[in-house]
Amino acid sequence: MSVWVAEEVMRLALRLCSRRSSWTQSRFLTTVPVQHTSCPSLLSHIWATRQSRPSQVSLVKFYSQDNIQSKEKEVLSIPLIDSAIPAETSSENIHRADYFSDKVKKCASPSDVLDLTCQYACTVRQISNCLTHMWSTTKKMSDEQRTYEMQLMFEHPGFELLLQSATKNVVHMRSEDVAYALLSIINLGVPQRSRVVQTLLRTSQEKLNEFDEKSLSILASCLEHMESSPNASAKLPRIKKVLSLQTMMRMLGKDAPLDLKKKLEKKALSMTDQFTLPNTQYMITTMATMGFYSKPLMDVCTKKITENLNGIPFGRLLSVLHSCKELRYRDLNLLTCISDYVTSTLDIWTNKQVHLFLSVFESLNFCPGALMEAYAKRVISFPDVLTLKDLLCVLRVYSSLNYDLQHHKEQFLDSLCQVLDSYLPKISAFNLLKSVYSLCLLGHFPSAPLEQLLQSSSIEQFQSEQVFRTVDLCLRLDRPPLPCPLTVPPSVLGDPTPTLATNPWFSQSLQSVVRDQADAVLQEMQLCVLTLRWSDKAFSLSSRTAVICAPLSGFCYGTSNPRGPLAVKIRHLKILGYNPILVTERELESVSEEERTEILRGRIFPEHHRPDTQRETDQS
Repeated sequence: MSVWVAEEVMRLALRLCSRRSSWTQSRFLTTVPVQHTSCPSLLSHIWATRQSRPSQVSLVKFYSQDNIQSKEKEVLSIPLIDSAIPAETSSENIHRADYFSDKVKKCASPSDVLDLTCQYACTVRQISNCLTHMWSTTKKMSDEQRTYEMQLMFEHPGFELLLQSATKNVVHMRSEDVAYALLSIINLGVPQRSRVVQTLLRTSQEKLNEFDEKSLSILASCLEHMESSPNASAKLPRIKKVLSLQTMMRMLGKDAPLDLKKKLEKKALSMTDQFTLPNTQYMITTMATMGFYSKPLMDVCTKKITENLNGIPFGRLLSVLHSCKELRYRDLNLLTCISDYVTSTLDIWTNKQVHLFLSVFESLNFCPGALMEAYAKRVISFPDVLTLKDLLCVLRVYSSLNYDLQHHKEQFLDSLCQVLDSYLPKISAFNLLKSVYSLCLLGHFPSAPLEQLLQSSSIEQFQSEQVFRTVDLCLRLDRPPLPCPLTVPPSVLGDPTPTLATNPWFSQSLQSVVRDQADAVLQEMQLCVLTLRWSDKAFSLSSRTAVICAPLSGFCYGTSNPRGPLAVKIRHLKILGYNPILVTERELESVSEEERTEILRGRIFPEHHRPDTQRETDQS
């Protein structure tokens, strides 16, 4: 008899002679401390209790019992029904399997399931079902009951045998059963570095390209709660299908560690030559789901999308734009191409679809000029088809993006006001406020909506002081010709005291600009607006200049066109006699103080600030 067989016989004999089952010394669970479990404090307590007991047998891992011809083997092993037997010759086995499955469903605790596994034969698939049901029963228990039942499970002689059977027969399991078995074992508290877990991980790695979306999602749930291990981290190189990679990325989600997201990015970039058109769309939405921005991946995907816009359905195209917003990714070529495509095919899109496009463009601060021009003509021709929701959307987008319709502007705004008048009897006060605010930004002041809004007793309930202040300024400075004077109640305007919010470095740079100008006076105003008064005695001229330092969000993306609120400020400064000069925070923040001063000097005094090369040319 070999040393191995002798040791195995000794181990079995000790078990039978032991007063208390030595299965509490579970060999499958002694490789590492308990980690990553739904009840860590409970399992740590169980583990400490088991470790404190004297060892009665040597620790042997996964020894085969196939060569032991003894009665003890029949008691301690779990026989398997041969799943390879054809259905027509194994009707008795099928009947027994169904009977066993019904019995498992009635079990109310992990120990009940383990009792069954010691009494009845299991098929390969039923191993996974048993583990899943064991985990499922613990989820419905109270903390105290779970503590007790989990201790019974770890001490049950059938638990280690069930894990041993899972390890031996994992190669015969379906991908879904492998994934469920792994998830259940981890959630039951089996140490991650134990051989049973690592064997299941290695097998799932080998079968990864056979996994369907459901199996991949289950596997991703396992990996999300596991620390890095060779078998877990080795899965990415084995992935050969783009869809499989994307499914895993989505299932890992935003909580995945950054280093894992970087590995996924690297894997995705290595597979870009396999990307189909649907793959590119799905990759962008997948990155949004993960909350992970990869510019190289986005550039690859958007390039393919812009080249194949005709083959993308409305829903997917809209999802791509929403994902770009969520990822804070804006590509001028992509946005322009989509806008031009929608404009050229405007007749196939419903009003609702156009509004959804306009709305997402507006959220990206992108002004689709051609589309807005074309859609304005549709509104002028068919204003009555607009619902109240449509009207609010159109007003918000056109006022926010401040697109100049030029000679179509008045006709377009009159059409919108005609629709708004038809909804006045049933519009809510808040929606009316939003409509009037948008029209004020556009420089249009219909009397009926203004009267209904300002004479309403419910406007004081709205916490919209900035909106009311804008309407008030428009009424005071634009001075629209209304049938009767209208004013905004002071009670809704909030604190009338202006707050100075000028950037210190911006103010300092302007002071440097005017320091050498004897006739210039610098005066700080509200919201990064600095006014400059200066005169030229030689020509008896005086001028007032307002220098506005605005963030990039104040402009339409990729242009110098100011958006609604900034455009209103410029309009009002002109009414007050100022010459507005716009500079962006980014262009001033990215340069030194000396360069910043030179940029501002060139904008404010262009005729006195010319490049040296030009001066030399003039002198020659």
